[in-house]
Amino acid sequence: MCRTGISLCGSISGSDDRRKCSRNEKACEEFGIKIAALSAALEPMMPGMPGEYLTTDFDKIVADCKTLNCDMLRIGMLPMTCMGSREKALDFVKRADEVAGRLKEHGIDLYYHNHHVEFVKYDGEYLLDIIKNNTKHMGFELDIHWIHRGGENPVEFIKKYDGRIRLLHLKDYRIGEVKLPEGKFDPETFMAAFTSNVEFAEVGEGSLPVKECIEAGLAGGSEYFLIEQDATYGRDPFESLKISKANLEKLGYADWFNLD
Repeated sequence: MCRTGISLCGSISGSDDRRKCSRNEKACEEFGIKIAALSAALEPMMPGMPGEYLTTDFDKIVADCKTLNCDMLRIGMLPMTCMGSREKALDFVKRADEVAGRLKEHGIDLYYHNHHVEFVKYDGEYLLDIIKNNTKHMGFELDIHWIHRGGENPVEFIKKYDGRIRLLHLKDYRIGEVKLPEGKFDPETFMAAFTSNVEFAEVGEGSLPVKECIEAGLAGGSEYFLIEQDATYGRDPFESLKISKANLEKLGYADWFNLD
């Protein structure tokens, strides 16, 4: 079964955090929106970064989930301080899994969102697989663009994580044009353009097997397939959303957008 909802990225914390939470609650009621997941962090992405964290603001974050009738939290990325070290990453993951166990006592699931950096290998094993094999409470919010960018087939990778994913990010992968400034045909300028032309694309506008990814997700227990696009390259984000929606309808998922 696929459900209709949105995911809120970024914290709702701040000096007026209660009002932010109340505004989100009101918007859900007025527009009939279901919040599938809220972003949460175990600790700061970098030292000194302000915000609310599961290690220090656990009760507040749980209360926000209850207020917004949301039973999923997602960690967006490893802290920068844990990147480049298997030991530090593994320590972070074990602590995150402990918190995931505590959250389950409140009826809330915790998920980890991947990027390409988790496809670094330690002793021949992807960091993402190391995370999977060292957790029992925390699930995964897999992102098909970043799986492909990490060098793996997203369809097969989704199948491998069967039963661990309720959330799947639909984001296409596109190779853009190599654009050189007029008259700038030197090797340095060319290589800069040649190695930076990977783009985030509207769903169905890139090279990923979107339908196969969706079907693998459905078979593996995914409930929410979230349209996400990190950059739109000058296009209005709502226009990008309309394009993704239209392409998903063409693929046979028009009922996803029927809110009646």
